[in-house]
Amino acid sequence: MTELLILILIIAAVLAFFNRTWVKDRFFPDRRKNYTIDDQFNSEKREREKEIDRLLSKMGRNGIDDLSAKDRKRLDELSKK
Repeated sequence: MTELLILILIIAAVLAFFNRTWVKDRFFPDRRKNYTIDDQFNSEKREREKEIDRLLSKMGRNGIDDLSAKDRKRLDELSKK
């Protein structure tokens, strides 16, 4: 009985090893792989909006002089998109 249990465990381990990509895709799917073009666009748009909001709030607290040259350039790039 013990030998049968060990044999079953070995067979299960071998099958899992050779089917590891299927197991990975089945139980841990890559969320970004299933994005449509619209989902990607909306996700990038949200990220841009968050960065713009961060820069504008920084500017709103202490004025435009608080922004570094790098921040000003980034804000200008993001506003053109």
